[in-house]
Amino acid sequence: MNKPVIAVVGAGRMGIGIAHVFAYAGHKVELIDSKERSQPETERFLKEAAGQMENNLHFLASLELFDPSLAEKILGRIDYHSLNDMEAVLPGADVVFEAAPEILEVKKDTFDRIGTSARNDAWIASTTSTFMVDTLASFLDKPERFVNTHWLNPAYLIPLVEVSPGAQTASGVLAGMMELLSGVGKVPVQCAASPGFIVPRIQALAMNEAARLVQEGVAAPEAIDTASRVGFGLRFAVLGLLEFIDWGGGDILYYADRYLEQELSTDRYAPPDIISENMANGRIGMKSGRGFYDFSGRDVTAYQRETMRKFVDLLQHLGYWSPPGEPSLRGISPSLHK
Repeated sequence: MNKPVIAVVGAGRMGIGIAHVFAYAGHKVELIDSKERSQPETERFLKEAAGQMENNLHFLASLELFDPSLAEKILGRIDYHSLNDMEAVLPGADVVFEAAPEILEVKKDTFDRIGTSARNDAWIASTTSTFMVDTLASFLDKPERFVNTHWLNPAYLIPLVEVSPGAQTASGVLAGMMELLSGVGKVPVQCAASPGFIVPRIQALAMNEAARLVQEGVAAPEAIDTASRVGFGLRFAVLGLLEFIDWGGGDILYYADRYLEQELSTDRYAPPDIISENMANGRIGMKSGRGFYDFSGRDVTAYQRETMRKFVDLLQHLGYWSPPGEPSLRGISPSLHK
């Protein structure tokens, strides 16, 4: 069975990353500039896009992730086009990803062009992290074939894609998009249409709080970044945030929230209603058998052991674990390295 032909409208960093993913997975890709330019400007822009694609592939090959001889074959699956080529190119595409700048007027103009050029049965997706799916779907005559797919930069490295269906998105389009993304090695997660999707909402809060720590003189930027990498990032590379709550206990979070809310005199640490409700109903996680997840009938010991094994594997890989009596240099003050 032939792989679907992919068109990406927008040849900036995100568009290049998406084209890379599909070409790497064996798809034919049409990468189309989304901006009106003079011919010399277009040629220069697309040449730069092709150069970036080549650099990314050679970098990955240099890490011995694939045979360098395959790079040319991968690059050969991608054709580059100007905006004026869209009407001729899009009818051959099975799936169209819009990756134009995050300006609503620009999005509307891009979807007007896509809507008149793409086949009626082609799936259409936006890579936006700003606009709601139904807003963008309204720019198309057939909104049932549209879905938001929020990729994270760099798109060719980060596995996650947040998929947000609209009120009229056909169930087959949603299921097909999830399958398509999984088939090229991505990890798609479905979410409702909501400002910020999942990751941007969480990371905005975390980054703002890190900035406040600098503002309040709690620690130097280097210390905060080390703490966030080694104390925060390592744990959440293995456990999801809600899984971590259940692992340690929702009661611990509840009391920590109340303490921080009181001591820092701000309601931004107030426990959300769902945490308070879980506390009231005894759903505090693994130790009570239920929290955000249901642990009843589950081999909790095996789950804990497997989770800890993944964590230790990560520590070893990053150099934070050493044999007895041989502390890692990562844990030694730089002044002691001399």
